[in-house]
Amino acid sequence: MVIVDTTVWLDYLRDTRTPQTDWLEAEMDRQRLGLTDLILCEVLQGVRDDRRFRDVRQALLKFEVFSVGGVELAINAAQNYRVLRSRGVTVRRTIDCLIATFCLMNDHILLHDDRDFDLFEQRLGLRVVHP
Repeated sequence: MVIVDTTVWLDYLRDTRTPQTDWLEAEMDRQRLGLTDLILCEVLQGVRDDRRFRDVRQALLKFEVFSVGGVELAINAAQNYRVLRSRGVTVRRTIDCLIATFCLMNDHILLHDDRDFDLFEQRLGLRVVHP
């Protein structure tokens, strides 16, 4: 399963071409793709128009959406944050820490365009799509 991060969805929805959006476009019908409820929330928060909101919501709900959270994820995400901080790097956003940890815990691959996830890949073994 490839989890597609907010950064990629936003570029894709804005028709911004990046290596990640090109990969998403090419693989959309060939790969098993999903997102988390946190990613769904982040993407939908940025949609200003009501009609566009409904369209984006409908489009994203065609993919598998994972509910994240809970005690186990919270503890593991906090531990990952602490490990990275002890190695001299700080993750800027808690949501990124939760998404990366969710992927690590469930052996999912992440498609992203966010440098915070690079830390999880380099230091904790997060599997990432490199288009």
